[in-house]
Amino acid sequence: MPNIKSSMKSIKKDRKRHLRNLAEKDRIRKARKDLMVAIANNDVEEAKRLLPLAHKALDQAAANNTIHKNAAARKKSKLALKVNAMQA
Repeated sequence: MPNIKSSMKSIKKDRKRHLRNLAEKDRIRKARKDLMVAIANNDVEEAKRLLPLAHKALDQAAANNTIHKNAAARKKSKLALKVNAMQA
């Protein structure tokens, strides 16, 4: 445990950021999992409804620098491809 006041503050900030990042990543995983379940069940309407929610979760994570913006774009593209393949 550090003795320097600024180091103690830094540890507190790191802990808060870590918890925030965990919550953000959990939100992404849940949105993706819900969408993948709809895709697995061939539920086109449900998948169409869940795709924007998954995109929103990814965009928010990228805006908060939880994940890189290109990683978010890549994941959004993959999900959109899967939903579009269902419709065809």
